[in-house]
Amino acid sequence: MKYKKVIGAAVIVVLLIISVAVPGMLLAKQEHPPKDDLYNQIELFAGAVSLIRNNYVDVVDSKTLVYGALKGMLMALDSHSQFLDPEAFKEIQIETEGKFGGVGIEVTLKDGILTIITAVEDTPAYKAGLQANDRIVRIDGISTRDAMLDEAVKRLRGDPGTDVRLTILRESEHKVFDVTIKRGIISVQSVKNAHLLPGAIGYVRIVEFQENTAKDLAKALQELRRKGMESLILDLRNNPGGLLEMSVRVSELFLPPGSVVVSTKGRVKDQNALYKAAFKKPYLDFPLMLLVNEGSASASEIVAGALKDNKRALIVGARTFGKGSVQTVVPLGDGSGLRLTTAKYFTPSGKQIHNEGIAPDVAIAVPGKKVAVATEDNPDVEDELFDYVNEKTATAVTQPAPVASDGQLDEAVNLMRGIVAYGALNKHEARISK
Repeated sequence: MKYKKVIGAAVIVVLLIISVAVPGMLLAKQEHPPKDDLYNQIELFAGAVSLIRNNYVDVVDSKTLVYGALKGMLMALDSHSQFLDPEAFKEIQIETEGKFGGVGIEVTLKDGILTIITAVEDTPAYKAGLQANDRIVRIDGISTRDAMLDEAVKRLRGDPGTDVRLTILRESEHKVFDVTIKRGIISVQSVKNAHLLPGAIGYVRIVEFQENTAKDLAKALQELRRKGMESLILDLRNNPGGLLEMSVRVSELFLPPGSVVVSTKGRVKDQNALYKAAFKKPYLDFPLMLLVNEGSASASEIVAGALKDNKRALIVGARTFGKGSVQTVVPLGDGSGLRLTTAKYFTPSGKQIHNEGIAPDVAIAVPGKKVAVATEDNPDVEDELFDYVNEKTATAVTQPAPVASDGQLDEAVNLMRGIVAYGALNKHEARISK
């Protein structure tokens, strides 16, 4: 009798979770597994709950069990879906405002390993020399093997002024090293370094896509035009992404109204969407170049794909990261939430971004740097990486700060000068032919 009561309680808990999540996610129309199969699995779950509650060495409260089950459930889906406890849910909201505590890196799980998407410019991690695709294999001596993303992020964050020691595997250089970083307040200015380069070439860097990014970029463009800008290099290198809405609004600053920016396609019809440019007075009268690299992800890739497919900009640099899935954050009743992958991004021409990235029109490599990319050809890549780390003695080293010279930007500027000169020559020939 007691076991049946536990089953009944577990069924109610699971159904309550489903009833809360479904309306918020607009998933009501999705196809469910056969009811008998669902209830069989719930009975299995309830049996495990009963065994734990009655036999585990310590008394465990229901919240701990439910939270643990939700974390495991979301982790089993993909590397970007996760359960957010109330504290983590609040942090998600703070991040979009552009100010939070930590070391200044954007991370994901790649091949099951905690991987840096990018080190945000002017943050402690950036100054310590961390790079896109660096693997974090230990945090303060604790292995990240099988770590859940939200737990890893919590361990990376902490009070400003405190230290965190990371063990890094840099595959491109075949080395493992420790780096100690002092945490700080991470306040990210979205639009930076707007200025004119020689030849009336405008330069603007977007560090992250936040609530005010499009508005700040529009102001920067107005000021550059006032100063005589005749062409523009928009730098999205090491930009980990941010808000979908801002990627659309930034793209439409440079596209004719009605142009397709991006589409999303999911399992559920309501997750399918087509985003088009709607800005009435876009900037269409000057050459545009986007500078990207392997640290450009998500919203950055949306902008790059939109401007490339609409033939509005030349994409220069290196292939982007390939993070092209849509995560919807849904609040739950107790202040926690779910971050659930609900769709994938597609460029205007229909190309998938996820795990593919955006290929540059003109590749400009960083001298002396090779980016290693794991493939499906090696299914044991996670074990091999961690075995490699365990075989090595991690030696503490001081990582040099990024050098001031910027070979990619220098080559991009030279390329832009050629484009401007070619355009001027064509206009001159056209006038002569008339």
